[in-house]
Amino acid sequence: MKDILDAIQSQSATAEDFAALPVPESYRAITVHKDETEMFAGLTTREKDPRKSLHLDQVPVPELGPGEALVAVMASSVNYNSVWTSIFEPLSTFGFLERYGRVSDLAKRHDLPYHVIGSDLAGVVLRTGPGVNSWKPGDEVVAHCLSVELESSDGHNDTMLDPEQRIWGFETNFGGLAEIALVKSNQLMPKPAHLSWEEAAAPGLVNSTAYRQLVSRNGAGMKQGDNVLIWGASGGLGSYATQFALAGGANPICVVSSPEKADICRSMGAEAVIDRNAEGYKFWKDERTQDPREWKRFGSKIRELTGGEDIDIVFEHPGRETFGASVYVTRKGGTITTCASTSGYMHEYDNRYLWMSLKRIIGSHFANYREAWEANRLIAKGKIHPTLSKVYSLEETGQAAHDVHRNVHQGKVGVLCLAPEEGLGVRDHELRATHLDAINRFRNV
Repeated sequence: MKDILDAIQSQSATAEDFAALPVPESYRAITVHKDETEMFAGLTTREKDPRKSLHLDQVPVPELGPGEALVAVMASSVNYNSVWTSIFEPLSTFGFLERYGRVSDLAKRHDLPYHVIGSDLAGVVLRTGPGVNSWKPGDEVVAHCLSVELESSDGHNDTMLDPEQRIWGFETNFGGLAEIALVKSNQLMPKPAHLSWEEAAAPGLVNSTAYRQLVSRNGAGMKQGDNVLIWGASGGLGSYATQFALAGGANPICVVSSPEKADICRSMGAEAVIDRNAEGYKFWKDERTQDPREWKRFGSKIRELTGGEDIDIVFEHPGRETFGASVYVTRKGGTITTCASTSGYMHEYDNRYLWMSLKRIIGSHFANYREAWEANRLIAKGKIHPTLSKVYSLEETGQAAHDVHRNVHQGKVGVLCLAPEEGLGVRDHELRATHLDAINRFRNV
């Protein structure tokens, strides 16, 4: 590993130099263990602690197959799917790995008694398998997390519709919270040159997810002037949705849970911000009964901020806790795009407000190849910025996942894998200087 790191940091090593480096037999990785899937039985979701289930293990380097690449991971980040994996909710990810293992002899590699997790990375290509022509050892890359087989016609118009579509590092093994990762080569994209390793690793999953959900024709198809309600607007997904709304000429109405998070939204340029805790919204009377009066009070607050207009698009990801209110406040003919459901998957809403007002609910999940590439291109051009707030070491990944689970973080939290310290990997210092305040916006809170 030292030779690999030295080559990366030299900035002068060639593709031939990287190809000549020996790949180690094993590497350090964050894992969950199959024999521990019942360790939190009987506990509530909040009581389940990722620090107890996430392990830093030494694991064998997987066999490299056709169309694949091994990447030396300089940095990664924690997404909510890392939290789900760590607390074995809504189900253990080992079921995903078992099913994937039945696809082919090569896929059997993924069905192991441990799961290397993580759906983001920034790093350097070490090896490529047969059939890989666009990437070579030494290339600095980030990876999106869409893994597909593309042997069915269903996925060729939109790769997210492939019947063998999976999220890398969640529904596959050998993810990015590790020193080495195995990816399909078509997951790779150029690393934005003006960002450090940890900054470049942060946007991946959430930036692409927000792009499809809000901007793409496969999602809401946002246009100039739209009023966009963004739940958790300073969080991992919401911080990118807020930027896309502002960059696209829309009007974000940002919902947050503290004055500090409200200040972050305003610093991004949002003017309409709702602190839901300060306003005391309680959309549920009890765990079975919602309170339509609170929907109406929430809708009145929105109209105060929009000059009497209703919401064109709701960027939904909390799920059960907020979904009834989201459907209610959307204008006639408007759109609710939904993913994640971090507060619960069983959504309830009053269908009269959907059906009679001709509203649409669109399910959105990650992004197809083109959407991920476009989202990364906007990062590389400095149009959209990483929302990295804090960085942990690989050894501290359990704590990082715990903080995301408890929602005590802002934006995204990063993890250093091979990178020995923060701030490394910047190649375009001129572009960086132009956007430095925006890049550090979440770090300065």
